[in-house]
Amino acid sequence: MTAERQIRNFAIIAHIDHGKSTLADRLLEITQAIPARQMRERFLDRLELEQEKGVTIKLQTIRLEYSWQGEVYILNLIDTPGHVDFSYEVSRSLAACEGAVLLVDKGQGIQAQTLAHLRLARSLGLKIIPVVSKNDLNRPDQATIALEEELGFKKEEIIYTSGKTGEGVEELLQAIIKRIPPPAVPEQSPLQALVFDSFFDPHRGVVLLVKIKAGKIEKTGSRFPPLFLYGSQTKFIPLEIGYLRAELDPQSSLNAGEVGYLASGLKKIQQARAGDTVVLFSQRQKTPPLPGYQPIKARVFASVFPLESRRGADLEKALAQLALNDAALQINPTRSPLLGNGFRLGLLGEFHLQITRERLEREFNLSVITTPPQPRYRIQLQNKDWKEITAVTDWPDPSQIKSILEPWIEVQIITPVQYLNALIRLIQNHRGQVGSTQTLSLAGSNNLELRAQLPYSELLEGFYQRLKTVSAGYASFDYQFCDEKEGDIVRVDFLINHRLFPALSFLSPRDKAVIKGRSFLQRLKEIIPRQQFSLPLQAAIGGRIIARTNLPAWRKDVTAKLYGGDRTRKDKLLQKQKKGKKRLQQRGQVSLRPADLRRLWLATEKSS
Repeated sequence: MTAERQIRNFAIIAHIDHGKSTLADRLLEITQAIPARQMRERFLDRLELEQEKGVTIKLQTIRLEYSWQGEVYILNLIDTPGHVDFSYEVSRSLAACEGAVLLVDKGQGIQAQTLAHLRLARSLGLKIIPVVSKNDLNRPDQATIALEEELGFKKEEIIYTSGKTGEGVEELLQAIIKRIPPPAVPEQSPLQALVFDSFFDPHRGVVLLVKIKAGKIEKTGSRFPPLFLYGSQTKFIPLEIGYLRAELDPQSSLNAGEVGYLASGLKKIQQARAGDTVVLFSQRQKTPPLPGYQPIKARVFASVFPLESRRGADLEKALAQLALNDAALQINPTRSPLLGNGFRLGLLGEFHLQITRERLEREFNLSVITTPPQPRYRIQLQNKDWKEITAVTDWPDPSQIKSILEPWIEVQIITPVQYLNALIRLIQNHRGQVGSTQTLSLAGSNNLELRAQLPYSELLEGFYQRLKTVSAGYASFDYQFCDEKEGDIVRVDFLINHRLFPALSFLSPRDKAVIKGRSFLQRLKEIIPRQQFSLPLQAAIGGRIIARTNLPAWRKDVTAKLYGGDRTRKDKLLQKQKKGKKRLQQRGQVSLRPADLRRLWLATEKSS
């Protein structure tokens, strides 16, 4: 049994691409946590998409052992997701730690996610170790200035490392032991364990990753005692418990202060969400849950359909497989007159949707169509009832609507001063409200922090991509949900040859509806195949047409077969053709194929 004083639980917090995964690799090598034959780059990033995108999607935890001054210390590295969509998971991961390594890129300095995670870590009372990464690169040192002047660290506290060469990594391991306190363990307290993540194993069921805050779990005879999950009100008896090494390492007990896993045997990962508390079933009435638990709430909604309708069953199986390891993924069946049977997904954000779509295509070899993402709206009807809207098709008639509430976010942008005016215009163009600006550096760099608020729907309309464009890629960005505010939102419908196509409808602020409608019509004009007759394409709000364009007809030269003769013969044929096209336009039907819709929505996504 490891004494509590020899345990250190820590996380590495950093902005994307500041060297967190590379530093973790060096920690694994020096502590020999992974056999040399199994070691690879970015070891803790297990998914192919994590390797490709350079961002942690699914957190990983590993137990390291390090000998120093005649003692063996247990260092539990609790990794954190790297994207703002997963900020709640980050908060639960940090709640399982006593300290954090704050990693700042030598050349880039402080960025938005750096500040957001640092503030969260400090609010949880964690001991922070400042580290400058990529010290082997010949760059101006923006990080030291930022750590000292902006964040208040002392020069002697800062550790300089290089994940590439291994410089400073031994010093960092020793600093973790010296500076991060061991877990505080209350004496003779009943079991309280914080669930900071979970995954599904086909043989063990749902596996809970836990930090034992108080008490212990141990076998009584040949069985473990019954346990209880507060959030889901679920009872279970562990099949196995143990430590998180390169592979799951079974043990007979887990003690206060330790980090490990519980193989629950449960079949639904939704029963074991991050932030929940595990207690003894026999003590559930006497033991309070740990603070901070929040039910996972979907922020973005989109429908997914198979490109080939015959693969609907394959899509259902694939989504069920993804949901086994993604407690935040909500799946409900839906149907579209144009696309057939599909599923309505609730997700944490736009990035979560992108990852889900790419995993369906890569891991399950499925070609899918995903509708444009939209947030959750709350509508008060004229009869004073409230209705939540997550799909365009559920939007009520305008005459029934009294008011509409849409979610707003508070954004935090770190940017060089020269891009400030362009960013303010960008925020205002996206219906945002600029808050405060604060200079970050007293010397060295010229970065500042800009705070603003804007509707969440604007983030889904390409705000982040435009932010990178107007700042030449230098601005970094973080956000959190702050409020709901009243908005003037309308449903824009589209008619092709005077026939309504509900699958094309989208929601838009009223003052942007005309511009967005015209832009969509131009993309639609490029997608729809031309017919033998002219096609009117229209955008409408309610019964009012707000934009229109025409798709011209193919022109068949009916006079080509004539030779000689006067003009009246040609005119007679042209008039006959004109009457025929008029009849075609009145009776002709235009159909959109699923492949056409996929091209249309992908073009819309790129234009955003």
